[in-house]
This record gives sequence, structure tokens and C-alpha cells, in this order.
Amino acid sequence: MPPPEGDALEAVRLRREQVRARYLGPASQRRGATTEGVHHVALICRDMETTIRFYQEFLGFPLVELVENRDYAGSSHFFFDIGNRNLLGFFDFPGHDHPAFVETIGAVQHLALSVSAGRFDELKEKFDAVGMEYLGPDRGADDSLYIRDPNGVGLEFYREELGVFDGRRLV
Repeated sequence: MPPPEGDALEAVRLRREQVRARYLGPASQRRGATTEGVHHVALICRDMETTIRFYQEFLGFPLVELVENRDYAGSSHFFFDIGNRNLLGFFDFPGHDHPAFVETIGAVQHLALSVSAGRFDELKEKFDAVGMEYLGPDRGADDSLYIRDPNGVGLEFYREELGVFDGRRLV
């Protein structure tokens, strides 16, 4: 679907500014978060072993747990350490025919992971070495590398510290 243009684009931009003015208060007046943060993000994978090889062996995220899904017999639930005491979890559902990833309402568009400048360069070199497609510096997003995992999950490796977006501290 093409992005809006002309009057339609201006209407979208005006609506964004109206919402911004209504809901985005000054940092000094914002309430604190009501949770301690993200414990884990739980996604669905097509194949457990392929997913483990990709995240642990290719990206270097240690597998820290692998158990049976407590809600669905035969399904596995497993977790990777993605840093800063954050976990990335997956379920598999053996025997289910899952459709390919579709970018739609309710889907994960991408998961942005903060990386150092050195790690950013290492990942770019690794992706280039294996011929992995990515979007990023070549498209004007100088501090981002976007890839898809074997399940179609979008990952962004963002060369920015946690709580900062586009050079501005948000939290």
C-alpha cells in the first residue's frame, strides 16, 4: 500500500500534531511507569531448532531456558538473553500450519534492540559476509540495521542507547 500523498498526507500530519498536543505532555509532568519493564516478548516460531540456531549461534543471544509450554501440551517455550535482564521468548506449536509473516494490525512490526557502535559494525559485516538482506545505512537510517529472522520477525539493531530515540533522551 503506497503512503499518502498531497492533501491526504497533510491530513495525516495534522492529525498527528493534534494527538501530540493532546497527549504528549512535558517530561517534567509525566507520571512514572507503572511496571518494572518488559519481562519478555513472546513470539511464535515455525521451527524451534532453526530459531535457536539463528538467535544463539548467528546473533549470539544465549538460550537460557527451554521448557514445555504450560498452556499447550507438546509446545515448547524457550527464552534468549537479549541483554539488560531482558528476555526474548518463543513458542512453537508442532503440527500447526502457520501462515507466513504478514504486516498487519496486531502483528509485531519489528523489535528494536540497542547495540553499541562496535556491535553495529560487527553485525553489518556478518550480514554482508553471509549475503543476508538488510535495510539501514544504505536507505538513510544511519543508526539502524533491519533484518527478518527465519520466522519473518523484524529485528532492528539500533545504534542508540536505551531510552534514547533519534538522539533525544525519552526516558
